[in-house]
Amino acid sequence: MATRIALVSCVKTKRKSPVAAEDMYISQWFMGARRYAEQNADAWFILSAEHGVLRPDQIISPYERTLKTMSKRDRVAWSERVRRQLLELVPAGAIVVVLAGDPYREGVIPFLENHGFTVEVPMVGLKFGQQLRWLKEHVCDGRFTN
Repeated sequence: MATRIALVSCVKTKRKSPVAAEDMYISQWFMGARRYAEQNADAWFILSAEHGVLRPDQIISPYERTLKTMSKRDRVAWSERVRRQLLELVPAGAIVVVLAGDPYREGVIPFLENHGFTVEVPMVGLKFGQQLRWLKEHVCDGRFTN
């Protein structure tokens, strides 16, 4: 069976001091996506507007960068950085489950598919409230707390 890797995007709501990346983001959406990734993938990583790809246990400080406010040029540079990182982290033949919005997916998904990875985007097309509902339905314990 193929290795499943989940990619979860960062969110705006963060803790105020340095912590492990998996604990930095404190929105209900992120906590649900994190739980889904932990329960449905062999490993998971965070797509960070500031850092590119983060391991969950990597210690980081709070930041205020977002892809939504980046210039097109900066988003392209971010995507190139993420693609390099993913090639080092994701094993060949893996299934990559992407839990992230369009700005995080646009430069990454075609690249992954072109490199032979199977990509799944389970919440594609769902609005924010629908995503929260989807996550609650698909997380085993239905809890979104750290």
